[in-house]
Amino acid sequence: MTVGASAAVEGAAFRAALRHHAGGVAVVTVAGPEGPRGFTVTSLTAASLHPPLLSFYLNADSGSWPAIRAADYVGVHLLGAAHRELAALFARPGVDKFAPPTRWRPGRGGVPLLADATVRMVCARREAVPVGDHFIVLGEVVDVEHNGPGGDPLLYAHGEFGRWVPIGDAPGMPIDELGLADLAEW
Repeated sequence: MTVGASAAVEGAAFRAALRHHAGGVAVVTVAGPEGPRGFTVTSLTAASLHPPLLSFYLNADSGSWPAIRAADYVGVHLLGAAHRELAALFARPGVDKFAPPTRWRPGRGGVPLLADATVRMVCARREAVPVGDHFIVLGEVVDVEHNGPGGDPLLYAHGEFGRWVPIGDAPGMPIDELGLADLAEW
């Protein structure tokens, strides 16, 4: 059975449902012809280990889209719980995200690298595929820098930022019996 477009739920209902799905928070940066650009994402996904590929989604109406489309490289910054303000800044449209107090330096291909990120990666942009009102961007990781131990990762759920807190093993069942132990080796 094929479901037609008329059967799709409204955007507001879809957004409300997804508020229950926590996502890790990252900032994507790019060197554009009009200066550095950047935005916050929760759609970052490891797409492949060999070669090391990441993907993220970007709204087609984003002011950063023209720079991403033309870029050879993008920066991907994994944020810790201490970086909530940085994530909020890069989520805001219409502000100079690279003005002080933001600390950054140019990396490979001029990509802006944020000094305060837990992990900084430079990715060679491979593909950008239209998907509804967004593009999925695929990049191959060519550089990785760790900024200390990092602490708790920054998460986003229910419309707000939070931190990861382990809940321990399920009652009466060690984690390796849940079939999740293999995830740590991926």
